[in-house]
Formats: sequence, structure tokens, C-alpha cells
Amino acid sequence: MLPGWQVRTGNHYVGVAVGAVGLLLTTQLSAAYTLDMSSTDSLKRVASSITQDMMSFYNGHQPGGTPGLLPPPYYWWEAGALMGALVDYWYYTGDTTWNSITEEGLLFQAGPNNDYMPLNQTMTEGNDDQGFWAMASMSAAEYSFPNPPADKPQWLALTQAVFNTQAARWDEQECGGGLRWQIFTWNNGFDYKNSISQACFFNIGARLARYTGNQTYADWADKTWNWMEASGLLDKKTYYVYDGSHTNNCSEITPYQWTYNAGAFLLGAAAMYNYTTGPTQARWRTRIDGLLNGTMVFFAGEKSNIMSEVACEPVNLCDLDQQSFKAYLARWMAATIKWAPWTYDRIKPLLASSATAAASTCTGGDNGRMCGLKWTDHGKHDGSVGVGQQMAAMEIVLANMIQHVADPLTNSTGGTSAGDPAAGGSDVGRTDPFTMVEYPPPTPAGRTGACVCTILILLGLLFGCIFVLSDENTDASPPKTVSRWHWAIIPRGGRRLRRKNVGSLIKGKGPSYSDSDGSLMYEKEDVMVKTHYVVPIEETGHKTGSINITPRRHHQYHHQRTQSGQPDALKYWDHDGNNAGQIHPTQPASQSEPPVLQLQKQSSGMIRKSASLQKKAMQNRVVHWKEKGSNQYA
Repeated sequence: MLPGWQVRTGNHYVGVAVGAVGLLLTTQLSAAYTLDMSSTDSLKRVASSITQDMMSFYNGHQPGGTPGLLPPPYYWWEAGALMGALVDYWYYTGDTTWNSITEEGLLFQAGPNNDYMPLNQTMTEGNDDQGFWAMASMSAAEYSFPNPPADKPQWLALTQAVFNTQAARWDEQECGGGLRWQIFTWNNGFDYKNSISQACFFNIGARLARYTGNQTYADWADKTWNWMEASGLLDKKTYYVYDGSHTNNCSEITPYQWTYNAGAFLLGAAAMYNYTTGPTQARWRTRIDGLLNGTMVFFAGEKSNIMSEVACEPVNLCDLDQQSFKAYLARWMAATIKWAPWTYDRIKPLLASSATAAASTCTGGDNGRMCGLKWTDHGKHDGSVGVGQQMAAMEIVLANMIQHVADPLTNSTGGTSAGDPAAGGSDVGRTDPFTMVEYPPPTPAGRTGACVCTILILLGLLFGCIFVLSDENTDASPPKTVSRWHWAIIPRGGRRLRRKNVGSLIKGKGPSYSDSDGSLMYEKEDVMVKTHYVVPIEETGHKTGSINITPRRHHQYHHQRTQSGQPDALKYWDHDGNNAGQIHPTQPASQSEPPVLQLQKQSSGMIRKSASLQKKAMQNRVVHWKEKGSNQYA
């Protein structure tokens, strides 16, 4: 019998094998979730499991991760959407498992000016990217998500900061208004005005108006809606919301429809309905109904009641971003019910059928419960897994508990998030990301510290060079080695010879002029002159010598080019003191050996090789050496 449990039946024990239990568990894991729409416990349990799998993609809270960021290939904006999804999870379930991660992420990505323009994202940040983070912080304020410490930016103030920076970017010069997709001119898409940027701005403004009671926010929401209609991006008859248009031809509209565009405008319209009264409120009710009619394009299946990203799902072309879009329509359709209660009968059945279909696809991945993208494939996983798929499934399941949660708050109905109407001031109207942080002027202590650091860095570089260029074959001390260093530069064309002696900065006389012909004399030890190289000086048994560098006006250069057309790599050069000026090419012992320049030096009647001068042959030129006080080459 396999190891396991024993179950008593009468006077007998029946062995239950662990292997059988494991098989049962495996079967259960590969089965889709079963939702009971009448049970909040069932909905919470499934939502919890889906959320856990969603957070398996997140590593911002782990060593090496960045709080608030998803790992590549996910973009910054989707991390903001994820933070908003975690706020929703807490709001619907009361489960605080992910609260610390949510707070940390929302605060860490706020940026130096607390307006969701962090330095690590600003170069490529778009208005819609920034808007998704602001909608997450707005939800935190409305749902009374635990407030940050008093010394940290608050949820409401963060949202107001984003709104202020975006209101300053409203562009009347192109297409008569609207926000550009991108913030800075060099980003691809700066010449595009897309609906999602307007939708985020409208959504934030309408919800701020409702939360604070400040009419200015409502005025901007009205302005945004009116521009969307005037531009044709929001169809007045069908209430379809199209993708956007380029500024070089504002009337040429990109006709794609995405779920998140419709959802963002729907929730903003509901907030405006909840905020206004009288004829204005009636107008917003008409608009909500129109938008709900328009969203029906996103419901497919036999009964046209299952949410689908119709622009890409049927043709299997949804990219990483688009895989998450349904999450936001589900989120905002449910939230609309709270501010426009008559919509419950239209919205709730769509949420229920979509949630059932979504849960039925959660059979993929290594754990057998990852959710798929195409909910219209009942009980079938389409092979795709990711943050977007999990987020969308989680939101649609949570949305079915909308009638069991409290209404979103305002500052007059119990909301406690502190605001700042002037927030974001440092970034309002900013067009240069390189001035995002305003540093204070340096103090005297700061200048002193900078000087000390600069000196230490330079000394480090100097002694690093000493270490690299020192000859390991000599016993000379480092100071002595430094004193013997020289630099010699010969341009490729051989038009001039310039000699610089760094060692003379430590000790030595430096250059002098010859009394006989006025040529520049460097009274130093053996020097290897090499094209664009720094060469340390050997100190093994050579007489003091000098380089005779005749000024250019005399056209006397003590070097000559080799007459051989063969590559230097195939030769050794032997400069014999007895045959000064004669060049004798010799074949090297091995073709793979590097070429060397062997100079022989006459000293006390003896011919000996100078190890310090056995270096690579120069580029088809030889430099001659002259013993001081002698007319013979050495």
C-alpha cells in the first residue's frame, strides 16, 4: 500500500494513497474556477487566487526590484493600472495582503515633484501614462484606502498635481484643443492627439469635481468632452470613441475602438452626473446612456454578452498593452453603477456573464489556473498568460460585488485624503525634462567637498595610470618610475615631432636649446617614441641620451620612412650602430609574433641591445637617437 491516510469504515480501514490524492489535486488544478454569483465568498475566493497569480509577475518589492514597476517588457503605465487594480481588490474584499505593496508603489513612483513624473520615466512618459497613475490615486482617495504617513504625499494631492500639469499642456494651436499623446517633443507620438489621453484627463477632472466640489475641475471636464465631440473622436450619434488623429490632419481619424476609451469616458460622465443638478445633470444622463449603447460593440458571443477586445482579439493581434484593456472597462462599468444607479440593470448582467466566461478560461500556465485573453472561448485557454489577462479576469470577478460595497466618498461624506489645489506647480508648463529637479545653490561646504572629491578622483586616475604603465620587470620605486615617464607623439603624417616630458614635473631640467644649431634638446634617459602610445622608460644600464628635434623651419627630422612596402607585421627592424641610418629587414621567427624595433646602442666600445627599445615597429618610420656630445647615432 502506498503511504497515506486510513479511513475507518465499520471495523475496517481503507488506505487512501497519497498518489491518488495527488492525482485528485492535479485534476482540480487543471479545472477552471467555478463562480457562484450569489456568493460573495465564492467571488472573493476566486478573485484572491487570480490576484495572487497576477502578483507573481511583480517583483518591485523584492531585492533588485523597483517599487511600483513591473519587469520588462511591461511599461510604466500598466504598473500604475496594476496599483489601481490592487486598490480595487482591497475595496471589494477588505483583504489587506497587498496594501503595503500598493502604498509603496504609488508613493515611490510619484516623482520628485509628487505628480507622477518620476525621473526614470519622464523621457518617454505620455499624458495617458501619467493619467493612469492619477486614476489609481484618485480611487485610493475615493475608497478611503489607508492614507500615507503625514510626511508623504497624499492620494488626493497626487491626483490634483497630475491634473494641474495636464491642464497646462492643453494645446489650442493644433486641432483647436486637446492633449497630445506625448509630453515632450522628441517622443514618437507627440504629433498625435489620442482619445485615451483626453479620457484620463476628463475622468480625473470629473472625479475631482465630485470629490472636492470645485467647479474648475468640472469646467475642464466639460471642455474636454466638447472638444472630443467637435474633433469627431467621440461620435455624437453612436457614442463610439475612436483612437485619435494626427495634428497634421486633424480630420483624419484613426477609427479603432478600444474598451478603455469607452470605459474612462463612461465613469467620468457618471461622476459629472453625480456632481451636477437640473438640466445639466439630465444632459449627462443622456450621455451615459449613449456611452452604454456604444460599449455594446465590445460584447460578443452567441448572446452578445461577453466582453471582448474586438479590435484585436478576433484576429489574434492584441499586443501587451491591449491584453489588459478589458480590465479597465470592467472596473469603470461597475463603478458607474454607484453614481448612476439606473444603469445597474444594464451593466450587472454583462458583468456576470463576462466573469463566468473569464473564469472558465483560467486553466493555463504552469499552475493550471492562469487566465486567458479570449473569454468568448468558453472553457478554453488561448495559450496567452500575463499581467493583463490576470488583471482583466480579477476586475471582472470583483465587479460582480459592486452592490455589496460602500459608495465612493467625497471630502464632505467622510473622505480623509488631504488635498493641495496648487500641487504639481514645479512641473506645470515644463517642457524640458532636464530641469525637472530644481537643485539649491551650492554651499561653501559643498564646494569644498566637491574640490576634495575632484582631487581624489584625479589622484586615483593618476595612480591608476602608474599601475597600468609600470614595468613589472624593473625594481624601480613608483616615484622613480613616475619621474622617468615621457610622452612622445608623432602624427601619422610625420609632419612634426612633439615631445612632452611629464616626468619633468617631478624632477628634471626639461627642454633646452643646442648652442650649435638651435635644435630643441631633451636631456633625459632612453625614450621610446611611439605613435599615440604612452611608454614607460626602462632604467637598465643605458647612458643618458637626448632626442635631437630640429625645429620645423630647418626641415631637419631625424627619422626616415622605411622603403619597404611589406607590412610591419612581417618584419623585424635591426638598427645597427655601426651602420647608422641603414635599415635591414629580417624575417621573424614566427609569422604570429609581433614586430619589434631592435635598436642597438654603442656604449664604452660595446654593442648591446636596449631592452627598453624593443617595442613594436612604428608606422613605417624609425626614430634615430643621438648620444649627447656626439655626432654619431647610437
